Amino acid sequence: MKYKITLQGRTYEIEVERGEAMLLDEYDAVAPVPATPAAAPAPVAAPAAAPAPAAGPVAAGTKVDSPLPGNVLDVKVSVGQAVKSGDVLVIIEAMKMENEIAAPCDGVVKQIVANKGAVVATGDTLLVI
Repeated sequence: MKYKITLQGRTYEIEVERGEAMLLDEYDAVAPVPATPAAAPAPVAAPAAAPAPAAGPVAAGTKVDSPLPGNVLDVKVSVGQAVKSGDVLVIIEAMKMENEIAAPCDGVVKQIVANKGAVVATGDTLLVI
């Protein structure tokens, strides 16, 4: 986990991993200067943001949904792989805990929706069997 801490006008960026803290960066904290109405530049129109690409259609079959929000640490299966009920399919990190998501039934993995490194919410489809 990374933290930014400001103490007495200095900002420290700190990374904590398994109980050990490591200083990443240190710099002066700068407060924003309010602009006076006479000196304020005219606002520039921001370019329209491109819409996020829509996720492809989910294949028919048994959907395996995320039971909790978190980060996908690992996908233990691949498309076309046969799985049995109870096999570990995906590992999700939530609140510093690794949670194994198991296959709800026997079958063959048809589609992997959430890849390693993805952030998922409760109910998001992880894969289809």
